[in-house]
Amino acid sequence: MKLAGWGRHPMLDCRVETLRRFEHLPELLQCGESLIPRGNGRSYGDAALNPGLTLSMRAMNRMEAFDERTGLLTCEAGVLLADILSTFVPRGWFPPVVPGTQFVTLGGMIAADVHGKNHHRDGSFGAHVESLTLATADGEVRACSRAQHGDLFRATLGGMGLTGVILSASFRLQPIETAFLLAETRAAPNLEETLALFEASRDWPYSVAWVDGLAQGAALGRSLMHRGRFLTASELPMAWAENPLHSPAPGSLKAPMNAPFALLARTPVRLFNAFRYWRAAGDAQPVAFQPFFFPLDRIEAWNRLYGPKGFVQHQCALPQNEAPAGIAALLAQAAAWRPGPFLATLKLFGPGGDGLLSFPMENGCTLALDLPMNGATPTLLRELDAIVLRHGGRIYFAKDAGAAPELVREGYPRRERFEAIRAEAAGDPPRFASALSRRLAL
Repeated sequence: MKLAGWGRHPMLDCRVETLRRFEHLPELLQCGESLIPRGNGRSYGDAALNPGLTLSMRAMNRMEAFDERTGLLTCEAGVLLADILSTFVPRGWFPPVVPGTQFVTLGGMIAADVHGKNHHRDGSFGAHVESLTLATADGEVRACSRAQHGDLFRATLGGMGLTGVILSASFRLQPIETAFLLAETRAAPNLEETLALFEASRDWPYSVAWVDGLAQGAALGRSLMHRGRFLTASELPMAWAENPLHSPAPGSLKAPMNAPFALLARTPVRLFNAFRYWRAAGDAQPVAFQPFFFPLDRIEAWNRLYGPKGFVQHQCALPQNEAPAGIAALLAQAAAWRPGPFLATLKLFGPGGDGLLSFPMENGCTLALDLPMNGATPTLLRELDAIVLRHGGRIYFAKDAGAAPELVREGYPRRERFEAIRAEAAGDPPRFASALSRRLAL
Protein backbone atom coordinates (compact mmCIF):
# COMPACT_ATOMS: atom_id res chain seq x y z
CA MET A 1 0.00 0.00 0.00
CA LYS A 2 0.96 3.66 -0.27
CA LEU A 3 2.37 4.70 3.08
CA ALA A 4 3.76 7.91 4.55
CA GLY A 5 4.55 9.50 7.87
CA TRP A 6 2.55 12.32 9.42
CA GLY A 7 4.12 14.89 7.08
CA ARG A 8 2.75 12.94 4.08
CA HIS A 9 6.20 13.18 2.48
CA PRO A 10 7.68 10.97 1.20
CA MET A 11 4.96 8.54 0.11
CA LEU A 12 6.28 5.04 -0.60
CA ASP A 13 4.87 1.73 -1.82
CA CYS A 14 5.27 -0.63 1.15
CA ARG A 15 4.35 -4.19 1.85
CA VAL A 16 2.55 -4.11 5.20
CA GLU A 17 1.95 -6.93 7.67
CA THR A 18 0.22 -6.67 11.05
CA LEU A 19 1.80 -8.41 14.03
CA ARG A 20 -1.00 -9.80 16.21
CA ARG A 21 1.00 -12.19 18.41
CA PHE A 22 4.74 -12.21 18.97
CA GLU A 23 4.81 -15.94 18.14
CA HIS A 24 4.25 -14.97 14.50
CA LEU A 25 7.36 -12.80 14.38
CA PRO A 26 9.98 -15.53 13.70
CA GLU A 27 8.37 -16.46 10.37
CA LEU A 28 8.39 -12.80 9.32
CA LEU A 29 12.06 -12.55 10.28
CA GLN A 30 12.83 -15.54 8.09
CA CYS A 31 11.19 -14.11 4.97
CA GLY A 32 14.47 -12.66 3.75
CA GLU A 33 13.32 -9.04 3.63
CA SER A 34 14.45 -6.38 6.03
CA LEU A 35 11.64 -4.85 8.07
CA ILE A 36 10.83 -1.87 10.28
CA PRO A 37 8.18 -1.81 13.02
CA ARG A 38 5.58 0.95 12.76
CA GLY A 39 3.32 2.28 15.49
CA ASN A 40 0.60 4.81 14.69
CA GLY A 41 2.51 6.54 11.88
CA ARG A 42 3.14 9.81 13.76
CA SER A 43 6.83 10.11 12.96
CA TYR A 44 6.86 12.82 10.30
CA GLY A 45 9.15 11.49 7.58
CA ASP A 46 10.43 8.06 6.50
CA ALA A 47 11.49 6.60 9.87
CA ALA A 48 8.70 3.98 9.91
CA LEU A 49 8.71 3.10 6.20
CA ASN A 50 10.30 0.07 4.58
CA PRO A 51 9.13 -0.92 1.08
CA GLY A 52 10.22 -4.54 1.70
CA LEU A 53 8.19 -4.99 4.90
CA THR A 54 6.63 -2.49 7.26
CA LEU A 55 5.36 -4.24 10.37
CA SER A 56 2.29 -2.67 11.97
CA MET A 57 2.31 -3.02 15.76
CA ARG A 58 -1.15 -1.56 16.45
CA ALA A 59 -2.72 -4.97 17.15
CA MET A 60 -0.22 -5.53 20.00
CA ASN A 61 -2.25 -3.21 22.21
CA ARG A 62 -2.86 -4.85 25.58
CA MET A 63 -2.14 -3.30 28.97
CA GLU A 64 -0.64 -6.20 30.87
CA ALA A 65 -0.03 -5.13 34.48
CA PHE A 66 -0.24 -2.15 36.83
CA ASP A 67 1.04 -1.75 40.38
CA GLU A 68 -1.15 0.72 42.29
CA ARG A 69 1.54 1.13 44.95
CA THR A 70 4.41 2.16 42.70
CA GLY A 71 2.72 3.31 39.48
CA LEU A 72 4.61 0.73 37.40
CA LEU A 73 2.69 0.03 34.18
CA THR A 74 3.48 -2.73 31.68
CA CYS A 75 1.98 -2.51 28.17
CA GLU A 76 2.45 -4.06 24.78
CA ALA A 77 4.20 -1.79 22.30
CA GLY A 78 1.10 -0.97 20.23
CA VAL A 79 -0.86 0.63 23.08
CA LEU A 80 -1.72 4.25 22.32
CA LEU A 81 -0.77 6.99 24.75
CA ALA A 82 -4.38 8.20 24.39
CA ASP A 83 -5.60 4.89 25.84
CA ILE A 84 -3.15 5.10 28.73
CA LEU A 85 -4.40 8.59 29.51
CA SER A 86 -8.09 7.69 29.30
CA THR A 87 -7.51 4.70 31.58
CA PHE A 88 -5.23 6.17 34.22
CA VAL A 89 -5.89 9.91 34.50
CA PRO A 90 -9.30 9.18 36.12
CA ARG A 91 -7.40 6.97 38.60
CA GLY A 92 -4.95 9.73 39.50
CA TRP A 93 -1.92 8.83 37.35
CA PHE A 94 -0.13 10.59 34.50
CA PRO A 95 2.82 9.56 32.29
CA PRO A 96 6.18 11.02 33.33
CA VAL A 97 6.76 12.49 29.84
CA VAL A 98 4.35 13.07 26.94
CA PRO A 99 5.09 14.41 23.43
CA GLY A 100 2.92 16.93 21.58
CA THR A 101 0.33 14.36 20.50
CA GLN A 102 -1.44 11.58 22.38
CA PHE A 103 -1.88 9.50 19.22
CA VAL A 104 1.47 7.72 19.48
CA THR A 105 2.23 4.18 20.59
CA LEU A 106 4.34 3.16 23.54
CA GLY A 107 6.81 1.46 21.20
CA GLY A 108 7.09 4.61 19.12
CA MET A 109 7.69 6.73 22.22
CA ILE A 110 10.61 4.49 23.17
CA ALA A 111 12.01 4.17 19.63
CA ALA A 112 12.09 7.97 19.28
CA ASP A 113 12.87 8.53 22.99
CA VAL A 114 10.32 11.32 22.93
CA HIS A 115 10.72 14.49 24.96
CA GLY A 116 8.07 16.80 26.33
CA LYS A 117 7.52 20.19 27.88
CA ASN A 118 9.20 19.02 31.10
CA HIS A 119 12.56 17.87 29.69
CA HIS A 120 14.40 20.64 31.55
CA ARG A 121 13.40 18.89 34.79
CA ASP A 122 12.59 15.26 34.01
CA GLY A 123 14.50 14.29 30.89
CA SER A 124 13.10 12.23 28.02
CA PHE A 125 10.68 9.31 28.15
CA GLY A 126 13.50 6.77 27.99
CA ALA A 127 14.76 7.91 31.39
CA HIS A 128 11.55 6.52 32.90
CA VAL A 129 11.47 3.18 31.06
CA GLU A 130 12.52 0.46 33.49
CA SER A 131 12.52 -2.54 31.16
CA LEU A 132 11.40 -3.74 27.74
CA THR A 133 11.17 -6.95 25.75
CA LEU A 134 12.87 -6.91 22.35
CA ALA A 135 12.75 -9.44 19.51
CA THR A 136 16.08 -9.50 17.68
CA ALA A 137 17.06 -10.83 14.26
CA ASP A 138 17.73 -14.36 15.52
CA GLY A 139 14.11 -14.68 16.68
CA GLU A 140 15.02 -14.50 20.35
CA VAL A 141 13.02 -12.33 22.72
CA ARG A 142 15.30 -10.55 25.18
CA ALA A 143 14.28 -8.91 28.45
CA CYS A 144 16.30 -5.70 28.51
CA SER A 145 16.94 -3.13 31.21
CA ARG A 146 19.82 -1.04 32.45
CA ALA A 147 21.02 -4.08 34.41
CA GLN A 148 20.23 -6.82 31.86
CA HIS A 149 21.42 -6.52 28.25
CA GLY A 150 22.19 -2.92 29.20
CA ASP A 151 23.96 -2.01 25.95
CA LEU A 152 21.05 -3.29 23.87
CA PHE A 153 18.61 -1.42 26.13
CA ARG A 154 20.47 1.87 25.65
CA ALA A 155 20.72 1.33 21.89
CA THR A 156 16.97 0.74 21.69
CA LEU A 157 16.09 4.00 23.51
CA GLY A 158 16.00 6.43 20.59
CA GLY A 159 17.15 3.69 18.20
CA MET A 160 14.20 4.18 15.81
CA GLY A 161 13.35 0.48 15.65
CA LEU A 162 16.73 -0.49 14.19
CA THR A 163 17.79 -2.89 16.98
CA GLY A 164 14.70 -5.08 16.88
CA VAL A 165 10.96 -5.17 17.50
CA ILE A 166 9.87 -3.76 20.85
CA LEU A 167 7.12 -6.06 22.10
CA SER A 168 6.34 -4.58 25.53
CA ALA A 169 7.75 -2.19 28.11
CA SER A 170 7.38 -1.13 31.73
CA PHE A 171 7.54 2.46 32.99
CA ARG A 172 6.31 4.40 36.01
CA LEU A 173 3.35 6.75 35.99
CA GLN A 174 3.37 9.72 38.36
CA PRO A 175 0.52 10.50 40.80
CA ILE A 176 -1.68 13.53 40.19
CA GLU A 177 -4.50 14.97 42.30
CA THR A 178 -6.36 16.62 39.42
CA ALA A 179 -6.59 16.49 35.64
CA PHE A 180 -6.06 20.25 35.42
CA LEU A 181 -3.04 22.52 35.21
CA LEU A 182 -2.38 26.06 36.24
CA ALA A 183 -1.28 27.51 32.89
CA GLU A 184 0.23 30.88 32.16
CA THR A 185 1.13 32.57 28.87
CA ARG A 186 3.87 35.20 28.77
CA ALA A 187 4.91 37.27 25.75
CA ALA A 188 8.54 37.83 24.73
CA PRO A 189 9.24 40.45 22.02
CA ASN A 190 12.38 38.82 20.58
CA LEU A 191 14.65 35.80 20.82
CA GLU A 192 16.83 37.21 23.59
CA GLU A 193 13.79 37.80 25.79
CA THR A 194 12.41 34.37 24.91
CA LEU A 195 15.56 32.60 26.10
CA ALA A 196 15.64 34.76 29.23
CA LEU A 197 12.04 33.80 29.95
CA PHE A 198 12.96 30.12 29.69
CA GLU A 199 15.66 30.64 32.30
CA ALA A 200 13.19 32.46 34.55
CA SER A 201 10.68 29.60 34.13
CA ARG A 202 12.89 26.71 35.21
CA ASP A 203 10.82 26.20 38.37
CA TRP A 204 7.73 25.54 36.26
CA PRO A 205 7.49 21.79 35.51
CA TYR A 206 6.23 22.34 31.95
CA SER A 207 7.21 25.02 29.45
CA VAL A 208 7.20 25.54 25.69
CA ALA A 209 7.36 28.60 23.45
CA TRP A 210 5.30 29.15 20.33
CA VAL A 211 7.55 31.24 18.09
CA ASP A 212 6.34 33.53 15.35
CA GLY A 213 8.36 31.96 12.55
CA LEU A 214 7.57 34.77 10.12
CA ALA A 215 8.79 37.62 12.35
CA GLN A 216 11.99 39.29 11.17
CA GLY A 217 14.34 42.10 12.15
CA ALA A 218 13.97 43.38 15.71
CA ALA A 219 11.03 41.00 16.27
CA LEU A 220 12.99 37.88 15.26
CA GLY A 221 12.16 35.11 17.70
CA ARG A 222 9.20 36.82 19.34
CA SER A 223 7.16 34.23 21.13
CA LEU A 224 4.49 33.22 23.57
CA MET A 225 5.80 31.14 26.45
CA HIS A 226 3.27 28.61 27.75
CA ARG A 227 4.16 27.22 31.17
CA GLY A 228 2.20 25.16 33.63
CA ARG A 229 1.98 22.79 36.58
CA PHE A 230 -0.65 20.32 37.75
CA LEU A 231 -3.09 21.76 40.27
CA THR A 232 -3.65 20.10 43.62
CA ALA A 233 -7.18 19.23 44.71
CA SER A 234 -7.26 22.14 47.16
CA GLU A 235 -6.40 24.62 44.38
CA LEU A 236 -9.12 23.50 41.98
CA PRO A 237 -12.02 25.91 41.32
CA MET A 238 -15.35 24.86 42.80
CA ALA A 239 -16.82 24.10 39.37
CA TRP A 240 -14.43 21.15 38.98
CA ALA A 241 -13.84 20.21 42.62
CA GLU A 242 -16.53 17.54 42.74
CA ASN A 243 -14.72 15.38 40.19
CA PRO A 244 -11.12 16.65 40.02
CA LEU A 245 -9.81 13.83 37.83
CA HIS A 246 -12.43 14.22 35.14
CA SER A 247 -11.65 16.85 32.52
CA PRO A 248 -14.21 17.64 29.82
CA ALA A 249 -13.22 16.43 26.36
CA PRO A 250 -12.25 19.42 24.23
CA GLY A 251 -14.23 20.14 21.09
CA SER A 252 -12.66 19.02 17.84
CA LEU A 253 -12.44 20.23 14.26
CA LYS A 254 -11.73 18.24 11.14
CA ALA A 255 -9.42 19.36 8.36
CA PRO A 256 -10.81 19.01 4.82
CA MET A 257 -9.94 15.68 3.24
CA ASN A 258 -7.63 15.68 0.24
CA ALA A 259 -7.56 19.42 -0.37
CA PRO A 260 -6.21 20.05 -3.89
CA PHE A 261 -4.02 22.89 -2.62
CA ALA A 262 -2.50 24.09 0.64
CA LEU A 263 -4.99 25.82 2.92
CA LEU A 264 -2.20 27.77 4.61
CA ALA A 265 -0.45 30.75 2.99
CA ARG A 266 2.14 33.28 4.15
CA THR A 267 -0.01 36.42 4.37
CA PRO A 268 -2.92 35.01 6.42
CA VAL A 269 -0.51 33.10 8.66
CA ARG A 270 1.50 36.32 9.23
CA LEU A 271 -1.69 38.16 10.22
CA PHE A 272 -2.80 35.31 12.46
CA ASN A 273 0.61 35.20 14.15
CA ALA A 274 0.50 38.93 14.88
CA PHE A 275 -3.03 38.68 16.26
CA ARG A 276 -2.12 35.68 18.39
CA TYR A 277 0.97 37.35 19.80
CA TRP A 278 -0.76 40.57 20.86
CA ARG A 279 -3.87 38.92 22.27
CA ALA A 280 -2.76 35.67 23.90
CA ALA A 281 -0.68 36.68 26.95
CA GLY A 282 -2.52 36.65 30.25
CA ASP A 283 -2.67 35.65 33.88
CA ALA A 284 -2.36 32.07 35.05
CA GLN A 285 -5.62 30.12 34.87
CA PRO A 286 -6.78 26.51 35.24
CA VAL A 287 -6.96 24.43 32.04
CA ALA A 288 -7.66 20.77 31.33
CA PHE A 289 -4.62 18.66 30.51
CA GLN A 290 -5.63 17.87 26.91
CA PRO A 291 -5.44 21.38 25.39
CA PHE A 292 -2.30 22.17 27.37
CA PHE A 293 -0.31 19.13 26.26
CA PHE A 294 -1.96 18.30 22.92
CA PRO A 295 -3.33 21.50 21.32
CA LEU A 296 -3.13 20.25 17.72
CA ASP A 297 -4.97 17.01 18.53
CA ARG A 298 -8.17 19.06 18.51
CA ILE A 299 -7.86 19.34 14.71
CA GLU A 300 -8.34 15.91 13.21
CA ALA A 301 -5.95 15.26 10.29
CA TRP A 302 -4.43 18.74 10.60
CA ASN A 303 -1.54 17.57 8.45
CA ARG A 304 -3.85 17.85 5.42
CA LEU A 305 -3.91 21.63 5.77
CA TYR A 306 -0.55 21.66 3.97
CA GLY A 307 -2.07 20.27 0.81
CA PRO A 308 -1.35 17.16 -1.29
CA LYS A 309 2.44 17.66 -1.32
CA GLY A 310 2.58 17.46 2.46
CA PHE A 311 5.10 19.15 4.71
CA VAL A 312 8.33 18.49 6.53
CA GLN A 313 9.39 19.45 10.00
CA HIS A 314 12.95 20.51 10.61
CA GLN A 315 13.70 19.89 14.28
CA CYS A 316 17.18 20.29 15.66
CA ALA A 317 18.91 20.35 19.03
CA LEU A 318 21.66 22.86 19.73
CA PRO A 319 24.13 22.92 22.64
CA GLN A 320 23.59 25.57 25.29
CA ASN A 321 26.50 27.83 24.32
CA GLU A 322 25.55 27.79 20.62
CA ALA A 323 21.78 28.02 21.00
CA PRO A 324 21.26 31.83 20.85
CA ALA A 325 23.27 32.32 17.66
CA GLY A 326 22.15 29.07 16.06
CA ILE A 327 18.44 29.62 16.68
CA ALA A 328 18.66 33.19 15.41
CA ALA A 329 20.32 32.00 12.20
CA LEU A 330 17.75 29.24 11.69
CA LEU A 331 14.78 31.56 12.25
CA ALA A 332 16.21 34.24 9.94
CA GLN A 333 16.89 31.73 7.16
CA ALA A 334 13.44 30.16 7.42
CA ALA A 335 11.56 33.49 7.69
CA ALA A 336 13.21 34.80 4.53
CA TRP A 337 12.06 31.75 2.58
CA ARG A 338 8.71 31.78 0.80
CA PRO A 339 6.20 30.76 2.04
CA GLY A 340 8.03 30.44 5.39
CA PRO A 341 7.49 28.24 8.45
CA PHE A 342 3.83 28.10 9.51
CA LEU A 343 4.53 26.66 12.95
CA ALA A 344 7.63 27.04 15.11
CA THR A 345 8.19 25.86 18.67
CA LEU A 346 11.10 26.14 21.07
CA LYS A 347 11.82 24.05 24.15
CA LEU A 348 14.57 23.88 26.75
CA PHE A 349 16.45 20.64 27.41
CA GLY A 350 17.75 19.49 30.76
CA PRO A 351 19.43 16.22 31.80
CA GLY A 352 21.16 14.11 29.18
CA GLY A 353 19.75 10.65 28.46
CA ASP A 354 21.47 7.29 28.20
CA GLY A 355 19.98 6.33 24.83
CA LEU A 356 22.86 6.09 22.37
CA LEU A 357 20.90 7.87 19.62
CA SER A 358 18.63 9.94 21.86
CA PHE A 359 17.96 13.36 20.40
CA PRO A 360 18.01 15.78 23.38
CA MET A 361 21.28 17.55 24.22
CA GLU A 362 22.05 18.14 27.87
CA ASN A 363 20.97 21.68 28.82
CA GLY A 364 20.53 22.62 25.16
CA CYS A 365 17.53 23.88 23.18
CA THR A 366 15.36 22.44 20.44
CA LEU A 367 13.71 24.37 17.63
CA ALA A 368 11.04 22.82 15.39
CA LEU A 369 9.92 24.42 12.11
CA ASP A 370 6.97 23.16 10.04
CA LEU A 371 7.65 23.81 6.35
CA PRO A 372 5.23 23.26 3.43
CA MET A 373 6.68 20.93 0.83
CA ASN A 374 7.38 22.56 -2.54
CA GLY A 375 10.14 22.61 -5.13
CA ALA A 376 12.35 24.91 -3.02
CA THR A 377 11.94 23.08 0.30
CA PRO A 378 14.88 20.67 -0.18
CA THR A 379 17.21 23.64 -0.76
CA LEU A 380 16.00 25.30 2.43
CA LEU A 381 16.48 22.08 4.39
CA ARG A 382 20.09 21.85 3.23
CA GLU A 383 20.66 25.46 4.31
CA LEU A 384 19.12 24.80 7.73
CA ASP A 385 21.16 21.62 8.14
CA ALA A 386 24.35 23.56 7.36
CA ILE A 387 23.51 25.99 10.17
CA VAL A 388 22.92 23.08 12.55
CA LEU A 389 26.30 21.59 11.64
CA ARG A 390 28.11 24.91 12.14
CA HIS A 391 26.67 25.23 15.63
CA GLY A 392 27.38 21.66 16.76
CA GLY A 393 23.78 20.49 16.71
CA ARG A 394 21.85 17.45 15.56
CA ILE A 395 18.55 16.64 13.82
CA TYR A 396 15.65 14.61 15.23
CA PHE A 397 15.16 11.30 13.42
CA ALA A 398 11.44 11.17 14.28
CA LYS A 399 10.82 14.38 12.32
CA ASP A 400 13.45 14.21 9.55
CA ALA A 401 12.65 13.61 5.89
CA GLY A 402 15.67 14.93 4.03
CA ALA A 403 18.91 15.19 6.02
CA ALA A 404 22.26 13.96 4.73
CA PRO A 405 24.45 11.33 6.45
CA GLU A 406 27.00 13.87 7.71
CA LEU A 407 24.47 15.22 10.21
CA VAL A 408 24.45 11.81 11.88
CA ARG A 409 28.22 11.45 11.81
CA GLU A 410 28.77 14.89 13.34
CA GLY A 411 25.72 15.19 15.57
CA TYR A 412 25.61 11.79 17.29
CA PRO A 413 28.98 11.06 18.92
CA ARG A 414 27.82 7.64 20.20
CA ARG A 415 26.77 6.48 16.73
CA GLU A 416 29.65 4.02 16.31
CA ARG A 417 28.81 2.32 19.60
CA PHE A 418 25.18 2.10 18.48
CA GLU A 419 26.15 0.56 15.16
CA ALA A 420 28.28 -2.11 16.84
CA ILE A 421 25.41 -3.12 19.15
CA ARG A 422 22.92 -3.00 16.30
CA ALA A 423 25.11 -5.30 14.18
CA GLU A 424 24.88 -7.92 16.93
CA ALA A 425 21.12 -7.59 17.34
CA ALA A 426 20.01 -6.92 13.77
CA GLY A 427 22.38 -9.21 11.84
CA ASP A 428 24.49 -8.55 8.77
CA PRO A 429 23.05 -7.20 6.55
CA PRO A 430 20.71 -5.57 9.08
CA ARG A 431 17.34 -7.30 9.33
CA PHE A 432 15.83 -4.08 10.74
CA ALA A 433 16.07 -1.11 8.40
CA SER A 434 13.97 1.81 7.22
CA ALA A 435 13.99 4.33 4.41
CA LEU A 436 15.47 6.76 6.94
CA SER A 437 18.27 4.44 8.04
CA ARG A 438 19.27 3.81 4.42
CA ARG A 439 19.17 7.51 3.55
CA LEU A 440 21.30 8.39 6.59
CA ALA A 441 23.65 5.39 6.16
CA LEU A 442 22.80 4.09 9.62
